[in-house]
Amino acid sequence: MESEKITYESIDDYIAKSPLEVQEKLEALRKVIRESVPEAQEKISYQMPTFYLHGNLVHFAAFKKHIGFYPAPRGIEAFKEELAQYKGAKGSVQFPLNQPLPYDLIRRIVKFRADENISKAEAKARKK
Repeated sequence: MESEKITYESIDDYIAKSPLEVQEKLEALRKVIRESVPEAQEKISYQMPTFYLHGNLVHFAAFKKHIGFYPAPRGIEAFKEELAQYKGAKGSVQFPLNQPLPYDLIRRIVKFRADENISKAEAKARKK
């Protein structure tokens, strides 16, 4: 028998359905992203909170012991030295729940990704 999969309608819904002890961190992360790139749109993609600006900008998600942050492989590569202290993979990093989130680093990664997406969109528009 299949278990019911939780689906999310919005980032507000995602945060509300997350464990109480992580909701504050998720809201703070959302605020940092929103302040870094105010023109980005919020949506749910891959059942994760996502910020979108000329394509996916970043995703994030809550897990049992960490918050996953997904700025695409280029976002990880550009900041690999600063992210070296965290577990991660090609396009993701894990911020442990028992440590403060590195807001300044997150802000810089988000702005990097926004600049990247804007440049791509401008180059595509020039080709038309």
